Amino acid sequence: MVKRAVSRFVRVTPRKARTVVGAIRGRTVREAIQILRFVQKDAAGPVLRCLESALANSRVADATVDVDKLVVSRAVVQEGPKFLKRWRMRAHGRATKIVKRMSHIEIVLGEEG
Repeated sequence: MVKRAVSRFVRVTPRKARTVVGAIRGRTVREAIQILRFVQKDAAGPVLRCLESALANSRVADATVDVDKLVVSRAVVQEGPKFLKRWRMRAHGRATKIVKRMSHIEIVLGEEG
């Protein structure tokens, strides 16, 4: 049984979110939750929320699922839209876009073994 959750348009840069996601890839769900609760990164909150959503999806699909056997089999962070409409004033009356990056976080849970 494979269950997944996707968080789209998360206001975290993909580069920063990938460091957090790399720490939980291949771990059991309990280990991953503990890591995300104690890691000191801003991206840990949205990743934890997506992981808990995937766990809830697996419980809805099968109420007898054993949480201890679930593993983060796939965790991917893809790049979302590059910027919101933000502008920075520059010299000589010009303006440049401020890049506000977004992420799409996908977590897939599978069973061990």
